[in-house]
Amino acid sequence: MYTIREDDLEGEPVRALLAFHLAGMQAGSPPDSVFALDLSGLKHPAITVWTAWRGDELACVGALRTLSARHGEIKSMRVHPGFAGQGAGAAILDHIIAAARTRGMVRLSLETGRAPAFEAAIRLYARRGFLPGDAFGDYPQTAFNQFFHLDLEAVA
Repeated sequence: MYTIREDDLEGEPVRALLAFHLAGMQAGSPPDSVFALDLSGLKHPAITVWTAWRGDELACVGALRTLSARHGEIKSMRVHPGFAGQGAGAAILDHIIAAARTRGMVRLSLETGRAPAFEAAIRLYARRGFLPGDAFGDYPQTAFNQFFHLDLEAVA
């Protein structure tokens, strides 16, 4: 069981996990295909960040960016390596989906890469009903990246 809370990005555990996330994205993606946000990007007013905790240990981070009143984007999903395969990613993703619905959004989208490091996350998104689709927002379509979308009105 995880405790999920909105995060102000001031604590060292979340800063360390986000730095790990950004370093991983930069190491595992072509330079023109890294769209992970740094701390200043995640502090944008259109973005809400949540963290999942087991006791006093940070298990996962994830964010929701408001693209419009009806469309949101999942950003900065990262499970701490010590919690891989223990449901932390699913807990954050379910929380983000619920928050998007509460905010009146009808569509969630995300951009991710095409490499083995992304496969576990892609499986999680697929289990929640996300389907491959076209690029959205300002993202360029490249040979490396791919896009997934969830119709919140079609999925219970």
